Amino acid sequence: MDFSFNLKRTANASAWRVLPNRWDFVAFPLIICIIAMAAIGFHETLAPMAVLKSQAISLDPSNLPEYAMRTTLRMLAAMVASLIFTLVYGTLAAKSRRACMVLVPILDILQSVPVLGYISFTVTFFLALFPGRVLGAELAAIFAIFTSQAWNMTFSFYQSLRTVPRDLDEVSRGFHLTSWQRFWKLEVPFSMPGLIWNMMMSMSGGWFFVVASEAITVGNNTITLPGIGAYLAQAISGKNLHEIGWVILAMTVVVLAYDQFLLRPLVAWADKFRMENTSSGDAPESWLLDLIRRTRLIHCLLVPLGWMFAKAARVPFRMPAIQGPRFATPRAQKSSRVGDLLWAAVVLVVTVFVVYRVIEYVRTGVSLDEVGHVFVLGLITLLRVVVLIAIASVIWVPLGVLIGLRPALAEKIQPLAQFFAAFPANLLFPVFVIVIVRFHLNPDIWLSPLIVFGTQWYILFNVIAGATSYPNDYREAAKNLHIRGWQWWRQAMLPGIFPYYVTGAITASGGAWNASIVAEFVQWGDTKVAAHGLGAYIAQSTAAVDYPKIIVGIAVMSLFVTLFNRVLWRPMYAYAEAKLRLD
Repeated sequence: MDFSFNLKRTANASAWRVLPNRWDFVAFPLIICIIAMAAIGFHETLAPMAVLKSQAISLDPSNLPEYAMRTTLRMLAAMVASLIFTLVYGTLAAKSRRACMVLVPILDILQSVPVLGYISFTVTFFLALFPGRVLGAELAAIFAIFTSQAWNMTFSFYQSLRTVPRDLDEVSRGFHLTSWQRFWKLEVPFSMPGLIWNMMMSMSGGWFFVVASEAITVGNNTITLPGIGAYLAQAISGKNLHEIGWVILAMTVVVLAYDQFLLRPLVAWADKFRMENTSSGDAPESWLLDLIRRTRLIHCLLVPLGWMFAKAARVPFRMPAIQGPRFATPRAQKSSRVGDLLWAAVVLVVTVFVVYRVIEYVRTGVSLDEVGHVFVLGLITLLRVVVLIAIASVIWVPLGVLIGLRPALAEKIQPLAQFFAAFPANLLFPVFVIVIVRFHLNPDIWLSPLIVFGTQWYILFNVIAGATSYPNDYREAAKNLHIRGWQWWRQAMLPGIFPYYVTGAITASGGAWNASIVAEFVQWGDTKVAAHGLGAYIAQSTAAVDYPKIIVGIAVMSLFVTLFNRVLWRPMYAYAEAKLRLD
C-alpha cells in the first residue's frame, strides 16, 4: 500500500514538473515573437525582385520598426555564419602549421579588403544564384555584413587556441581525451569569454557598414533592401535631420534589445568558463537567463537539446592533427622539412600567378605613375591609422581593465559601449561637413576622428574580455603580495591582457583602414569633403565604377595591412604566445 502511494506521489511530482509555471507564461510570448519574426523575414526573402522596385524606401517613421526587424535579422544571420567560419577557420589556422602559413596571411588580407570591395565583386554571384528573387540580394547584404563581423571573431578564437594554458592541456591529455573532446571540453570553453565580447563588437561593428550593405549597386542599377541602413542613406541624401533623429532612436532601441535578449545572457552564461579556482564575488547577471532557468516546461524542453550537445562533445572522434617537429623522430623531421618546402613552393607559385593576373588586368587602366601615387596615399593613411590607434590604446586600455575587473560596472557600461560602437559614422557626416566648410578647416586633420570612431571599440572590448578572463586567483595573489601601482600593471595585469590587446589592436587597425573609405570622403547632400588618403581614393574610384583603380587601391591597402601586421602585430602575438601564457 505504501509502495503504491509513493509510486503515485512520484508520478504526480513528475507530471507537476512538466506543467508550465508563471515564468513559462512570461517566456513563451518572447519565444513566439522570435519565431514569428524569423518566419516573416524568411517569407520576405522569397518574394520576386520586382517587389523591391515597387516598394521604395519610405521616410515615414512608422516604417522603422519593420526596417529595424529586417536589418536585425540580416545581422543575426551574418553572426551565425561568422561563428561557423570562426570555429572552422580559426581551428585550422591554430592547429595546422602549414595551414597557418597560408590562412593567417589570408585573414590579414581579408580584414583589410573594404566592404565596398566585397560588394563590388560578389553581388553578381549572389544575384545569379537566385535569379529574380529577393533572396539573392539578401544573401549579398548578409555576406557584406559577415565581412564586417567575422575577422575579429576569428582572430580572437585563434589567439585563444594558441594560448591555452599548458597545464590544462596536459591534464586533458592525461585523461586521454581525443582531439575532438579536447576541442569542445577545453579549447572552446577557454575561448568563450573573449569570443563573446568579440561577438558583441561584431554585432555593433556591423552597423558601421549597414548603409553599404543595404544599398547594392550592380552596373547602373541600385538595389535597395528595406532596412535602417537604406532609410539612413535616403535621409542623408535628402538632408533630413528629423528622420536622422528617428534613426538614432530606432538604433538605440535595437541595440538595447539585442543586448538584453542575446548578448547579456551570453556574458552571464560564459562566466562559468573563467579559468580560476576561486570565484569572483561579483558575477555578471542576466534577467533573461534567470527567467529561462526558472521556467518549468521550457527548461524540460531544453534539457534533451543540452544532453545531445553534451553527448556529441564526448564522442571519441579523433580529428586529424599535425604534430610539431619537437615531437617527431629525425626521419619524420626530415620528411616534414621536405613537405614544408613543397608546400611553400605551391603557395609561392599560386601567389605569383594571382599577382600576375591582377597586374595584367590593372595595366589596361592604370599607369605606373598612378600606382606610385596610390602608394603615397597609402603612406598618408598609414600615418593616420598609427597615430589614431596609439591614442585609442592610451585611452581605452586602462578604462577596459577598470571595467573588466568590475562585472557590475561592465553590466552598466556594456549597453552604452555597444551603442557607441554601433553608431554609424554616416550619422556624424552632417556635423563634420558643416563645421569643416563653415570654418574652412583642414579635412586631413578633422576627418581623421571618423576613422577611429567605429574601430577604437575593438581595443576596448578585447581589453574588457582579457580583464574579465583574468583569473581571480592571480588578483588575490597580487593583493596578498602587496603589488600595487605601476608594478601591478607591469607584472600582473598588462601580461594577462596582452594577448587580448594584440587581438583588439590588429582588428582595430584593419577596421581603421576599412573605415578610411567611409571617413576620408564624406558627403552631406551635394556638399562633398575629401581628405588625402587611400580610403578617399577607393571611395572615389568606386563611385566612378573604375574597376582597375578599385583593384589597385584594394591591393595596396591589403599590402600595407599585411606588412604592418607582419612587422608589428605578429611578433607581438609570438611574444604573447611564448612568454605571457597564463600557465
